[in-house]
Amino acid sequence: MSTIRPEARYLLLRHSGDIENLEGGAAFWALPPAQLDRLGQDWLVSEYCFNENWSSWERHPNGDEVVYLLDGALDLVLQRDGHEEVVELRGRGATIIPRGTWHTARVHAPSQTLFMTLGHGTEHRPLITEEST
Repeated sequence: MSTIRPEARYLLLRHSGDIENLEGGAAFWALPPAQLDRLGQDWLVSEYCFNENWSSWERHPNGDEVVYLLDGALDLVLQRDGHEEVVELRGRGATIIPRGTWHTARVHAPSQTLFMTLGHGTEHRPLITEEST
């Protein structure tokens, strides 16, 4: 048994009840797309520190996502029913992003954040802001 640093190691919660401890960060995201998609069929638990706004939108068509702010301040922006909805997370708190909902984040202070995601089929699209048009 050893201590797991969630910002460096990701946990894959298998449907079988097993938990796999994976190398996180750039090493994880450098895996071939087919392997990432296979891993995305189970729940991924990962931690990140954000210092700036996200540069894209994402959505997870196969499951809800838990976003747990451990420390910091950020707004999650969700696109729902043709409009944007803002979920403010300050200090510590969590929210659930519904399956298939496009979302991005605006960071107001360095934010340590834990995610629990069923990532199979995750999609991304560019974030278009007034500054980039």
